Amino acid sequence: MKKFRLLGVLLPALLLLSGCSSVSDTPVSRTATFFDTVITIKIYDKDAEDVLNACIEKCKDYESRFSRTLEGSEIYQLNHAGGQAVELSPDTVELINLGLKYCELSEGSFDITVAPLDDVWNFKENAGTVPDPAAIAEAKSHVNYHTVVVNGNQVQLTDPAAQIDLGGVAKGYIADKLKSFMKQQGVTSAIIDLGGNVLAIGGKPGGDSFNIGIQKPFAEQGTPITSVKIKDKSVVSSGIYQRYFKVDDKIYHHILNPATGYPCENNLLGVTIVAGSSADADGLSTTCFILGRKKGMELINKISGVEAVFITDDYKLHYTSGFKK
Repeated sequence: MKKFRLLGVLLPALLLLSGCSSVSDTPVSRTATFFDTVITIKIYDKDAEDVLNACIEKCKDYESRFSRTLEGSEIYQLNHAGGQAVELSPDTVELINLGLKYCELSEGSFDITVAPLDDVWNFKENAGTVPDPAAIAEAKSHVNYHTVVVNGNQVQLTDPAAQIDLGGVAKGYIADKLKSFMKQQGVTSAIIDLGGNVLAIGGKPGGDSFNIGIQKPFAEQGTPITSVKIKDKSVVSSGIYQRYFKVDDKIYHHILNPATGYPCENNLLGVTIVAGSSADADGLSTTCFILGRKKGMELINKISGVEAVFITDDYKLHYTSGFKK
């Protein structure tokens, strides 16, 4: 008997929790849908509708270039170039290089050429069908980040059947870009929430930290399992509860292992990373999930200024040594 639950738009994995402050916490904000999720940008220290409008326009621009499904986007053009080199904008090349950084760091556990496998599984629309093993094997044969060749602003996929998907790093990269822009406009207190990627500019106007709740896996939306207080940092979560289906009580989720072609099986429900850069937190959350708790913790312990919490399938929380709740 099949039972399934599927999300077309990702639900937030992180929650902005309210708390006491000596200054009004009422921000000006804007909410929209980009990157297959709901995004919200809140500015606390000034009435900055013009800044919010500019941020929304920037998100629209980034999506128009970075989306692999939007016809005409730069990534779409690269993926359909038949192995030919394509001239891309500097931002897109920078993002690809960021993705390749995590491919190298994880020794291929994280791979930006996972798109053929994503297409076979199609978690965005899949209502509970496990793909044919032969189709998975064929798709897996085209997953190899070494086929991505960057030469200046020209990028080539040497395997014509390869395709890249920057979803594992794009939201973090965009959040960092938005933060830089907002700070240039004089914003000193804000939250950028790109659906599972939260980045703080400063703290609250009264000096308090922002309190970010981490969603309890499979619980009702808005139910935190724990929280973390941040100033000028990013919190990013990856988990199996964000997009999945069930077949005969077995969960098939959207975080795929490039080595097997199937969803990761490592007793983890989620990983949350806290870092100064949202791009780093984004790339590391997926990387550490795929690596698993032991190797993921070993990796984080080698990186200065980054901490993590791993949620195992018994709902226990496992923190790296410097994690501050």
